[in-house]
Amino acid sequence: MSAESTPATLIDGKAFSATLVQRVAAAVERLGTEHGVKPGLAVVIVGEDPASQIYVRNKSETTLRAGMRSDTHRLADTTSQDELLALIDQLNADAGIHGILVQLPLPAHIDATVVLDAIDPDKDVDGFHVVNAGRLAVGLPGLVPCTPLGCLMLLKDQLGDLSGLNAVVVGRSNIVGKPMAQLLLGESCTVTIAHSRTRDLPAVCRAADILVAAVGRPEMIQNDWIKPGATVIDVGINRVLSADPVKAAEGKTRVVGDVAKTAVEVAGRITPVPGGVGPMTIACLLANTYSAACRINNLQPEPLDA
Repeated sequence: MSAESTPATLIDGKAFSATLVQRVAAAVERLGTEHGVKPGLAVVIVGEDPASQIYVRNKSETTLRAGMRSDTHRLADTTSQDELLALIDQLNADAGIHGILVQLPLPAHIDATVVLDAIDPDKDVDGFHVVNAGRLAVGLPGLVPCTPLGCLMLLKDQLGDLSGLNAVVVGRSNIVGKPMAQLLLGESCTVTIAHSRTRDLPAVCRAADILVAAVGRPEMIQNDWIKPGATVIDVGINRVLSADPVKAAEGKTRVVGDVAKTAVEVAGRITPVPGGVGPMTIACLLANTYSAACRINNLQPEPLDA
């Protein structure tokens, strides 16, 4: 880094997410006091994947802290697809449940697409149902995938009005890349979706005022791919061997993003990994559950991102 350079401002997703959970909790309390509605979230997990178990436990604890009903359904990895679909039917019909989340990945014998499409779109707090994807694409109110929603909240908090900015989203998944692009279009950005087949990807990235990296490849985006002063949102969470050779030989690992650590030398603002986008996902899940409870009861949700 040159003497004239100033390192990028780190965007504190952990602090923002804590504030968002507080806002959700306050809105939930008012919803109960004024309308007698208590948002309910049901999380379904199939199998014993350790990372999923930790994630589900964190979701349950945060949901309860926000004053919501939290139901967790833990199913054996031998559960059939028909049994899982029957449970989803029960949750769709449960008036006390406003959000349904099926933890991924599912065992190989279960078709995740069939399962996710069985969830009532109005209770689809992950925002993965094709109906919610369509609502987002045409600009109608709906439930938006949690990670892109969190990214947008961080961007608006840092930059305010996004209209007219050039945004590049690297990654085209249905979970992050595509909905992120739709959200940025909704904010009147000029949006490019880049991916593994993009010609001269570094040049495309260097044109971005806002660069969102969601490719799942450790530190793929190098610092010379970034426009000086750009705002970088690093969605990647990749576990790699420790940089310390001794620790690496012992099999110890560290978590890195999709953007090289040296990007702080060029970017104006950047989300760290960990502590950037990751904490926003559960907070936005709660925000979606609150919004779903309001809409199911024909009430207007309070704005939570300001």
